Amino acid sequence: MKNVKISLAWKILIALVLGVICGTVLHSQVDSREWLVGNILSPAGDIFIRLIKMIVVPIVISTLIVGIAGVGDAKKLGRIGLKTMIYFEAITTIAIVVGVTLANLFQPGHGIDMSTLTAVDISQYEKTTEHVQSGAHSLVVTILSLIPSNVFLSMVKGDMLPLIFFSVLFGIGLSSLPNAAKEPFLSMLKAVSESMFKVTNIVMLYTPIGVFGLISVTVANFGCSSLFPLAKLVLLVYFALAFFALVALGLVARLCNLRIWMLIRILKDELIVAYSTASSETVLPRIIEKMEAYGAPKPIVSFVVPTGYSFNLDGSTLYQSIAAIFIAQLYGIELSLSQEIILVLTLMVTSKGIAGVPGVSFVVLLATLGSVGIPLEGLAFIAGVDRILDMARTALNVVGNALAALVIAKWEGQFDCKQALAYEQVFLFDKAKSVS
Repeated sequence: MKNVKISLAWKILIALVLGVICGTVLHSQVDSREWLVGNILSPAGDIFIRLIKMIVVPIVISTLIVGIAGVGDAKKLGRIGLKTMIYFEAITTIAIVVGVTLANLFQPGHGIDMSTLTAVDISQYEKTTEHVQSGAHSLVVTILSLIPSNVFLSMVKGDMLPLIFFSVLFGIGLSSLPNAAKEPFLSMLKAVSESMFKVTNIVMLYTPIGVFGLISVTVANFGCSSLFPLAKLVLLVYFALAFFALVALGLVARLCNLRIWMLIRILKDELIVAYSTASSETVLPRIIEKMEAYGAPKPIVSFVVPTGYSFNLDGSTLYQSIAAIFIAQLYGIELSLSQEIILVLTLMVTSKGIAGVPGVSFVVLLATLGSVGIPLEGLAFIAGVDRILDMARTALNVVGNALAALVIAKWEGQFDCKQALAYEQVFLFDKAKSVS
């Protein structure tokens, strides 16, 4: 009998199921739950998140500088940046409009008895958004936050936007140097980038354990029973995310002679990791690697994908619009057309510049609801299922950013169709081989 090799995707799925079972059992075991969560399960999940954060910054800086230096032409880079931002704004706006439309159509908040809902403490999120609600998260401040006052401090904090800004400028400056001066440093950065991708593969071996810990903690704290009163909201969000991925992004892919389903299949492992961990950062290195292999040039991929993690969170913006309308319906508030337009415009601003980490959409909602008179207290009723929703919207964020890199490459006429076809054939062959 041949040795059966279990793929990473299957290992993660098994860990996910076992984590749900473990969390369900622990939810009813109050005495042992606190010790196990605090000393074993939570640290197991935190280790994985820390490992990912450890490799993201060096990968983004090294790949971006190498990619930008490869472009060479500042005007060309500016054109790519402008097209990227236009695309991001268009897609996220469509996501917000789709979310508002579906929430008004299916009305998930109507008919729910609020006495059956369990309120969760959201004070930790409120503290995070104090500066947001006071206006500090305005478009001007977001723009200013792009420029690091201390690039080393940004590295320590893991702030992607200022690091991207610095890396782009550094890459432009490096590209202007004579070959004799820049080649040694470029060679070093290429070695750093390739080494960090190897480190990523090592880190991914720990993924099943991290997923088990993360999902166990979530289910142990909130339990599966918290899903039932809010089942309509959960089902609508999952339907909306699938609809947006297959229809909206599928149409964009079709216009660019791409296939969204093939992209989803190629990203299967990354989508499972992102879904399980509810963090886009966990798969950022792998997305960069795969999109380069799929035919998009390094300069475009290394710029579009990291930038998209702050400006192109399709799943997050879609969810935020649905959740806002849901809470309004929960309180019996009928929003006028002008109020919904204000909601859309507000989300267009507050959803930009946020990091792809767990729970950020919840923070953005706290900063948005007050603009149209929706009670912030309503968020306490959906906080218990936010993790379940966060998992799905994170997966859509990954698909949206991967597709964005391919679209911009197509838009620039730099997409290698022959390389993409060869990559698809190798991918399909590997899958067929693993099945047999």
